[in-house]
Amino acid sequence: MKVAVVGATGMVGTIMMKLLEERSFPVTELIPVASEKSVGKSVIFKGKNHKIVGLETAVEMRPKIAIFSAGGGVSLDWAPKFAAADCVVIDNSSAWRMDPTKKLVVPEINANTITLEDKIIANPNCSTIQLVLALAPLHKAYKMSRVIVSTYQSVSGTGVKAVQQMENEIQGIKGPMVYPYPIFKNALPHCDVFLENGYTKEEMKLAKEPQKILNDNSFSISATAVRIPTAGGHSESVNVEFEMDFKLNEVRSLLNNSPGITVQDTPETNTYPMPLYAHKKDDVFVGRIRRDESIPNALNMWVVTDNLRKGAATNAVQIAEHVVTHVL
Repeated sequence: MKVAVVGATGMVGTIMMKLLEERSFPVTELIPVASEKSVGKSVIFKGKNHKIVGLETAVEMRPKIAIFSAGGGVSLDWAPKFAAADCVVIDNSSAWRMDPTKKLVVPEINANTITLEDKIIANPNCSTIQLVLALAPLHKAYKMSRVIVSTYQSVSGTGVKAVQQMENEIQGIKGPMVYPYPIFKNALPHCDVFLENGYTKEEMKLAKEPQKILNDNSFSISATAVRIPTAGGHSESVNVEFEMDFKLNEVRSLLNNSPGITVQDTPETNTYPMPLYAHKKDDVFVGRIRRDESIPNALNMWVVTDNLRKGAATNAVQIAEHVVTHVL
């Protein structure tokens, strides 16, 4: 089982390799892949040094699975080349997500749709994964009609340079700016680029990706995505309108019994999800579950996860696990 990690030196790629080790993925040979400037350097996997190779060499080595986290341009160019070499590509960029010929997968929800023919599988957007994982069991039970979500996204979602910008600002150091404004002591209602409709790309991903994952466009989603000065972990304030009524204890029970979800919802003891406690964990944490008293059949909840793990690396590795166990 040769496994390539494309973008092995990046924030997400590093965690992907760590997870392959942690979760005892059956790797017989790891192929770390990065840009030309990193070729020849080494990464450590299972206590051993592994030499970084370029994309062309990696294709020639014919991995069985390639997990990509190297940006959309690299994925568009190279995923088809890996797929042509009989490799299953799991891609963490936005390149293939809305391609009607590609599956968009959150394993707990729709891994069973993957077949042998699926050579390129898309990993959803980080904030989509946590949102759809919390919505799926509730949609099944009460049928959603409308969702309003506001996100509070960590700087790690932008990448290592954004984390550096925040750290520089905390220490009072002048340095390169990834964002158009300071992020420390601030909140930017600006994740990804603005589109003609006034929404950002991130907001439109949140609106469209859940419909594809759930294979259902009977509900609509409106999103506002905000970048906040936390180093890791995305949070979401989620308001859901259902066609049917619900009982709060049933909602908690449904969520608690859904794989990949932990309910933290005891206001009396100040128990609720926070990025601080989601750090380095793989679950999606849900709390502040309460009825929206302004409209019938509506619910509010607060959803948090580690965006680099379940929001990216963990979800991709889980897809790879499913492919190895149930598809290949």
